[in-house]
Amino acid sequence: MTIAKLFELANHSGGTLYLMCLLLLAALTVIIERSLYLSKMQQGGEELMGLVHGNAPLHAEPMQKALSKHAKLPHVSLFEASLIEPADSARDTCAGHLEEAVMREVPTLDRSLWVLDTVITLAPLLGLFGTIIGMFGAFSVLGDVQNGAGQVTGGIAEALIATASGLMIAMIGLVFFNWLNTKVRVIVHQMETIKVMLLNRRFGTPSAAGTRVGLRVA
Repeated sequence: MTIAKLFELANHSGGTLYLMCLLLLAALTVIIERSLYLSKMQQGGEELMGLVHGNAPLHAEPMQKALSKHAKLPHVSLFEASLIEPADSARDTCAGHLEEAVMREVPTLDRSLWVLDTVITLAPLLGLFGTIIGMFGAFSVLGDVQNGAGQVTGGIAEALIATASGLMIAMIGLVFFNWLNTKVRVIVHQMETIKVMLLNRRFGTPSAAGTRVGLRVA
């Protein structure tokens, strides 16, 4: 299919194919940007979780290097909140402050995903609209007795390309939308896990006998 033919199809669709090209470009931009960003955050979160799991003190050099390396990650806000927490703070108070840090960072995780959600919904509707416009053009030739049925069916086939394009864009967007949402949930779970780990290492964990076992944090 030549470029000229593509432009002809786009014109027959009432211009909706041009709009769908813009939707596809917006979807690909969000997919690429969010994929790189969330993948980087997930990898950094795994590294920080490994350090906390290994009981690395918050003021130790390996931990400080990791926090500096991943300074832009939302996980770091939990460590910052833990470091500035007063020494005589109760566990519930500290837990509340850490939860505040999590809630402040969550909106940054799914930023721009609403664009992908909109594309998934709008693309099939635009495709259907373009097909309807194309059908008007296909059936308009019936008024001319010299035009055969082949022209009508050919016009209908061309009009259906708009619907097919809209469905293809929606399917691509849906796959990546669900994949990115899964990454967001994983990162939120990482932050919740780090919160619990920091609390346990600062205030200790209840043992089977009801006593508290404290772990070093600094």
